[in-house]
Amino acid sequence: MKMSNSVIKEVNGDLFSAGAEYSMCHCVAADLRMGKGIAVKFRNKFGQMAALQQQNVKPGGVAILQYQGRYIYNLITKQSSWGKPTYQLLHSSLSAMREHMLKHNVEKLALPRIGCGLDGLNWTKVKDMLREIFEADTVELVVYNYVPGTTT
Repeated sequence: MKMSNSVIKEVNGDLFSAGAEYSMCHCVAADLRMGKGIAVKFRNKFGQMAALQQQNVKPGGVAILQYQGRYIYNLITKQSSWGKPTYQLLHSSLSAMREHMLKHNVEKLALPRIGCGLDGLNWTKVKDMLREIFEADTVELVVYNYVPGTTT
């Protein structure tokens, strides 16, 4: 078995309680509507919508904000906010984010169960994808399972 440097931890709690040393990511559509789910919190907390729109990122890419010394990665995993992402587009977006993380020495990332809330992707598959993409890197990924009163 090959040793991996990356660590994927799952914790229960609020993603936005992650320390300031953690960059963050979430999935959005190319239209950047961010009208539902956790995307609304990202929009409200980090704003800079015009800066995101100017990047004009296509599905499979990543729109990036800098916020108080960390990066906020908006994974563009679908064309429109009412659409659904594919595993291929998620993989492509995650890979684009990884490239940026490596270039900018980002070693800590906090994320929700990306693509698995409103977008309905399978968390086991997504987690395997994260393992595979970050396998060779010295990174710590902390996945926040939002549990409002119940465990799933």
